[in-house]
Amino acid sequence: MESLKQTYTQFIKQEAKRLQFDYCGISKAQFLNEEAPRLEKWLHDNKHGQMQYMENYFDKRLNPTLLVDGAKSVISLLYNYYPTKTQTTNAPKISKYAYGNDYHEVIKTKLHEFLYTLKQKIGNINGRAFVDSAPVMDKVWAAKSGLGWVGKNTNLINKNNGSFFFIAELIIDVDLEYDTAIPDYCGTCTRCIDACPTEAITEPYVVDGSKCISYLTIELKNEIPHAFKTKMDNWVFGCDVCQDVCPWNRFSTATTEPLFSNSTNLLNFTEVEWKDITEETFNVIFKHSAVKRTKYAGLKRNLKFIAQ
Repeated sequence: MESLKQTYTQFIKQEAKRLQFDYCGISKAQFLNEEAPRLEKWLHDNKHGQMQYMENYFDKRLNPTLLVDGAKSVISLLYNYYPTKTQTTNAPKISKYAYGNDYHEVIKTKLHEFLYTLKQKIGNINGRAFVDSAPVMDKVWAAKSGLGWVGKNTNLINKNNGSFFFIAELIIDVDLEYDTAIPDYCGTCTRCIDACPTEAITEPYVVDGSKCISYLTIELKNEIPHAFKTKMDNWVFGCDVCQDVCPWNRFSTATTEPLFSNSTNLLNFTEVEWKDITEETFNVIFKHSAVKRTKYAGLKRNLKFIAQ
């Protein structure tokens, strides 16, 4: 006879598929022993730059039971954002994840529906949904549940489809059947390390966040240090270099999510159009985009820095 654990686990995997998540894996909610010293050293070495929030909730980052009372399971979900089209050549570049609507909005809606259907099926469970906006080590949990491995560029890499995925979680107080981690398939490859324009990947599996172009163009609120003047590779929001050169991304397939396809002609923007962008145009084009995080002043700072 099938156990409740099996029944609930199967239901969760089916529901993930219905909501069009590409992959779903489940791991036991417990303290991340291996990650604790790594995170502590990374913070101690100031590799988080001005991202002070990384220092907050240290215990919660490592222990899901501090985020959800009685947490027993972490459900990890991957949602593909690889685009069908890319930007005009030579134009200032933005990360592929920011081509369409803000992923927080798109995925949070799905997660809330997911939690609702779980409560309908199981009963009054305690659970929370997360997508890159809380102290959850999403790549670690996704790897623990067998959805991929954390590569030398510190991105989660899926053996079938590469790394162009958003990662989300549901943490719930229900016992389930747990998936197991898979091996690391980076092998001797160092393409991501060799290609990083700012040498932010200081050693395999370690990124100095304060040197990363994504940090410099999004998280850094002050002026970009002059030392990076010739190293920005034309990026004005985020950076995809370490993913673009990864051999596993030859298996990437285009997303089927219509909200991630660009609908504002942004991909055809020329260098001149980027340079002359007004605040009014910015507010219209990026109204539903992750790019609004930089605000108009931040984007103009980035455009000016790469142009000088």
